[in-house]
Amino acid sequence: MLQRFQDFVTGITQCYRSIQKIKSTEMTEFGLKGTHVMCLFFLGQHPEGLTAAQLSQMCAEDKAAISRTLAVLQERGYIQTGEKKYRAPLRLTAAGEELARQMEGLIQHWVTFGGDDLTQEEREIFYRALGKIAARLGEKPE
Repeated sequence: MLQRFQDFVTGITQCYRSIQKIKSTEMTEFGLKGTHVMCLFFLGQHPEGLTAAQLSQMCAEDKAAISRTLAVLQERGYIQTGEKKYRAPLRLTAAGEELARQMEGLIQHWVTFGGDDLTQEEREIFYRALGKIAARLGEKPE
């Protein structure tokens, strides 16, 4: 049981550190950080727009961090809000859409690279198991 814990935590930590390093390295040329990547990614997947609260949930970040991130993205012309500011959906600008497309290409590259020696069956089992573990660990124990 303790070895399983060690293997799980070490594996997840190594993946997380690698992802953070990739985000940092790839976004340096744009002057952006990891949280910016995730907001742009999710907004790129939702052209109808998302609220700050939705982004906070999707990015698994607190609202203050998302607020700071959105301020930077808006300042740089990557996102826009509607006429009302409070709870308004945020959308990508043309510049934001272009950046999101570039990021999507980088994401596809790294996801393919990271799992290129897995079979389709192994990949499906992995993601299904990871989802179940994440959901279970997010529950409050009795």
